[in-house]
Amino acid sequence: MSTAEPTSPPDLAGRPFFGKPYAWLAFALALTAVPLVGYMVRADLPWDRMHPAINAMLNGTSTVFLLVGWLAIRRRDVAFHRACLVSAFGASTLFLASYLARFALSGTHRYPGDGWDKTLYLVILFSHMVLAVVVLPMILRALWMGYRGRWADHRKIARWAWPLWMYVSVTGVAVYVLLYHVGPALS
Repeated sequence: MSTAEPTSPPDLAGRPFFGKPYAWLAFALALTAVPLVGYMVRADLPWDRMHPAINAMLNGTSTVFLLVGWLAIRRRDVAFHRACLVSAFGASTLFLASYLARFALSGTHRYPGDGWDKTLYLVILFSHMVLAVVVLPMILRALWMGYRGRWADHRKIARWAWPLWMYVSVTGVAVYVLLYHVGPALS
């Protein structure tokens, strides 16, 4: 890896919407999420089933932004990387606020099965929860270092924070699928 500091690409302000990859990514995610939420509303899903699905969509959105942001920095597209990682942080923050609201309203949800799937669920859930707590200060530090332009410090912490954050985002979706779909199907 080069020791040269990353530079931002030419000014993106003058490019039309069709030339901005971030705008397309956000648009694609909205085109995916809006119909899914619409389907849940039309299917008369109760809020206690819809809310966890929305939380999973927020985790999935964070995962997409993390992956695309990683690809952007590999191409040295700092502006796109920054937009994606700030968006990943926004999606993760919305998820956390939404999850805490759901927890306050309905408490914990027990896994419906007792077999191997419950063991898998508990292993994924425990690792997800522990790493979510561990990675949060790392994410905040990495974002701060990037904001301040302290690239060497940013890279140093991001090497650890990004894979942990990605794991937490992906396992958040896995926990949802196991708890609300796999568990009930196998019980």
